[in-house]
Amino acid sequence: MPLDSYDIALLGAIQQDATTPQHALGAQVNLSSAAVNRRLKKLADEGVTRKTVSLIDPARVGYPLTIITEIEVENERLDLLDAMRRSFLACPQVQQCYYVAGECDFVVIMVVQDMAQYTELTRALFFETNNVKRFKTLVSMSNVKVGLEVPMDGLTG
Repeated sequence: MPLDSYDIALLGAIQQDATTPQHALGAQVNLSSAAVNRRLKKLADEGVTRKTVSLIDPARVGYPLTIITEIEVENERLDLLDAMRRSFLACPQVQQCYYVAGECDFVVIMVVQDMAQYTELTRALFFETNNVKRFKTLVSMSNVKVGLEVPMDGLTG
């Protein structure tokens, strides 16, 4: 779907605060509330916007540790890789998972309550599959920047 300057401005605004009322969004981007409504619906229908969520501070709800794990698989058979993907998708502590090229096969970012919980997760996610050759754990000492915002600056419509 081609994006015009109004779409780009709306996307930038809702990435900052998706609870902004449509009349306020319209005022920001010079559109009527009805036009904002139509555009937001079209952006959702086209899959440009995937979902509207609230960002929760993991530490404030009992998940103070962020763990980044690089995983190298033993065998790259598609059925085994798909099984790993499914296990990562099903794990609520896994916030992000990337199938990557390079020295490892997956990079997983998760939040955990403590190292004991991470140890349990490694057993369930890595050892029980019998397809993990090795994994490397990185414990975040400080989450300097966390987000999924897509830059809208410089896009033209």
